[in-house]
Amino acid sequence: MSAYCDIAPGHPVHGPYHDTEYGFPQRDEAVLFERLLLEINQAGLSWETILRKRDGFRAAYDGFDVDTVAAYGEPERARLMADAAIIRNRLKIDAAIHNAQVIQGLRDSHGGFAEWLDAHAIEDGAPRAKTSWVKLFKKTFRFTGGEITGEFLMSLGYLPGAHRPDCPVAIALRRHAA
Repeated sequence: MSAYCDIAPGHPVHGPYHDTEYGFPQRDEAVLFERLLLEINQAGLSWETILRKRDGFRAAYDGFDVDTVAAYGEPERARLMADAAIIRNRLKIDAAIHNAQVIQGLRDSHGGFAEWLDAHAIEDGAPRAKTSWVKLFKKTFRFTGGEITGEFLMSLGYLPGAHRPDCPVAIALRRHAA
């Protein structure tokens, strides 16, 4: 059961994310990359901090354009390290650039990031378990441990648990899926 359903509704920062994004499937590459980048940057911090800095991340990472971020070099790394509007952590910045390059490669191997996720969603005839997803993400991306991977996948509906079953958002999502 998601405790997020208890604190988010009506909250000025968490509420809109909970009500319109969390647990909602996404296909757009920039949206998927944004979510991965935000989850990575949340490590060690509160989700509210990340949501408050979201516009700063969007500006700093060129609207989460995968091709632009994949081409970042030392000047962009230095710019990001100096940008107080984001989390200034070299490992997280390097992971964003590396992961953008990985996503570019997923276009060739699977047709894109969403298609790669879909191709791995089922394992041995059943929905892929979190532990298996974590192994796959660690093998594929940087800075993607268990919590980061789990929250990323839950936020997109690949893993259950984003909302309590009685949460109005969960009810609406089930209606939409039916």
